[in-house]
Amino acid sequence: MWGRNVYDSISKFLQFQLTVNVVAVIVAFTGACITQDSPLKAVQMLWVNLIMDTLASLALATEPPTEALLLRKPYGRNKPLISRTMMKNILGHAFYQLVVVF
Repeated sequence: MWGRNVYDSISKFLQFQLTVNVVAVIVAFTGACITQDSPLKAVQMLWVNLIMDTLASLALATEPPTEALLLRKPYGRNKPLISRTMMKNILGHAFYQLVVVF
């Protein structure tokens, strides 16, 4: 039960981090191309990453396992950590965040 919970937490954390980082890179690149200056300086980007990493890892690390985790089949060894559905969610949420930011 705990192993499946850890796997799910890592998966959720990766999805969150990849979404945030995709948006940050696109905003920084687009801003640098348009204004010839980065909208966020390097130290500001590091602080944003530090805060986002800390809060996300705390939220996911404190999620307790449930009995429902034992009802599903375990993941195989060769199953990719980032599935197609997860990639669609990452790109969809990144697009939504980019629309809001721009």
